[in-house]
Amino acid sequence: MPNGTILLIDDEAMLRQAVARTLELEGYTVRQAPDAMRGLEALREHVDEILVVLSDVKLPDGRGLDLLPRYKALAPLAEVVLMTAYGTIPDGVRAMKEGAFDYLTKGDSDDQLIVVVDRAAEKARLQRRVADLEKKVGTQYSFDSMIGHAPALEQAKKLAQRAAPTDSTVLLEGPTGAGKELFAQAIHQASPRRGKPFVAVNCSAFPKDLLESELFGYKKDAFTGALADKKGLLEEASGGTIFLDEIGELELNVQAKFLRVLETRQFTKLGDTRPTSIDVRIVAATNRNLRQEAEAGNFRPDLYYRLAVFTVPVPGLNERRDDVPELANYFLQFFAAKLRRRLHGLGPDVLAQLRAHDWRGNVRELKNVLERAAILADGDTLTVDDLPPEFHHILPAPGLDEATDRTLRTQEKRQIRQVLIDTGGNKMEAARQLGIGTKTLYRKIQEYGL
Repeated sequence: MPNGTILLIDDEAMLRQAVARTLELEGYTVRQAPDAMRGLEALREHVDEILVVLSDVKLPDGRGLDLLPRYKALAPLAEVVLMTAYGTIPDGVRAMKEGAFDYLTKGDSDDQLIVVVDRAAEKARLQRRVADLEKKVGTQYSFDSMIGHAPALEQAKKLAQRAAPTDSTVLLEGPTGAGKELFAQAIHQASPRRGKPFVAVNCSAFPKDLLESELFGYKKDAFTGALADKKGLLEEASGGTIFLDEIGELELNVQAKFLRVLETRQFTKLGDTRPTSIDVRIVAATNRNLRQEAEAGNFRPDLYYRLAVFTVPVPGLNERRDDVPELANYFLQFFAAKLRRRLHGLGPDVLAQLRAHDWRGNVRELKNVLERAAILADGDTLTVDDLPPEFHHILPAPGLDEATDRTLRTQEKRQIRQVLIDTGGNKMEAARQLGIGTKTLYRKIQEYGL
């Protein structure tokens, strides 16, 4: 298997052929150029495959040291090794400062050449893998990767996209499981901070007495068990973005400390006497109405208004039911690949049940349902039997007696059934259309066996 491609630039034909032969015996593909102009042309044409540029320092149309920035500009993921007939320490130092991987003297042993080229090629491969991973991460968490086209989702995306290039604090509001962290990731990836850390913190996942030390860190001996200095998550995220999910769970004393972070970008660690400065973008999320919480005294009003500089309402799945089929098919294919199963699609009855379901757990619940169904499926198409028990209830069609029965009770039952069908099982919308309360609707569904 080829080790990769080397671009060899040297005006001495015999030496060039000898070096090329040595590298080819090691499994490399070698492209050759006799001068800087043709070397740059070859680099420009084959930039995606060249791992290492092996260039003479003295070329008929330029010096390797002067050409080094041009090599790096054309192929930033490739490594450059310079060769010279008369190596000097100052030239070697300058070459390394300019970004060369190494500096060789012509006449060095073939073993020395191979070792240096192998190391340079390995570093270039690693850089390419990292770049590919960063590209995949950027695509995975981009706004374009979000599945669905419901108006409520499109509006949320437009708002978030407007805020992303700025450093403004963003507050994501929406029910649990709606995808607020995905929005936070997309905002980070679309910002100038995308190459820096993204740190996600679920404020409800930490015991209240530990959250402060996790966020802000502490100094050695700040409390019993503090055996060494510890960086907090805010400091870990410096330069990038910190995502604070369920920020409504912060205790009031931690809220006061976090307010100072928003105002000054400084905080004092537990056990410290000097403030720590950070450069971090803050994205917060909540499933509560923080304005109401602030009015009730459960959340600091000054912190709420600092957080709500730019608010994005993230819609729950019940607000975007038309996206259910696309999401369901995406999750089916994802879990089919993960489980190495051949699952080609969803049966029509499955889609009807998924559309009609009251998705209180939102996209997260849909994902879990599809994972379970993919595990249980016997055939290559999901059926209703593969869904959890709560999906097995199908609204019965009216019987013959009911169709001819004109009593008020029967007419009410028929009307409720039809509105439930029309709204795809959305009970809140059905109650609104029927002009009754949600509790009344649930009681009548139970009473009529719908």
